[in-house]
Amino acid sequence: SLVFSVVVGIVGAWLQGSPIRIVRLVMSGYIQFFRNTPPYVQLLFFFFVLGNFTPQVDKGGYFEPMISSFGWAVISLSFFAGAFNVEIFRAGIEAVPESTREAAESLGYSRFKAYVYVILPLAFRVSLPALNNNLVNLLKTTTQAYAIAVPEMLYTMNQVWSDNVNVPE
Repeated sequence: SLVFSVVVGIVGAWLQGSPIRIVRLVMSGYIQFFRNTPPYVQLLFFFFVLGNFTPQVDKGGYFEPMISSFGWAVISLSFFAGAFNVEIFRAGIEAVPESTREAAESLGYSRFKAYVYVILPLAFRVSLPALNNNLVNLLKTTTQAYAIAVPEMLYTMNQVWSDNVNVPE
């Protein structure tokens, strides 16, 4: 989820600066939706609602969904944190001076190449403190995946303790 959310943030920040108005509106809607709904509700929505629309695989007499509960947790939490990362990277991109963008254009860079080779490395440095905070928050949010039967670290440690230490009781 950490890696995918950063990828979503980088791509979303680039799309947010698109000259096409409909792309900017779609990105704005994505950001508003995922930032203003709780991650727990998003987990349940992805798992129970969207999970019903995914194909199921025959496992020799019983059917299993193509995407497991762990997969839905990764997808849901990636989109949740990605919405925050889009805004973090957008702020970093806006911190890059306009003269730097103009210099990249004067050197013949396309919009995409200027973004990848010039603007993004500078924006990443500015965005790093806020990005670090958001990724730590995402790490803490992963415990909510327990609601859709994803065993997280605390649950697993409890199972290890129950299996090994708690034997005499």
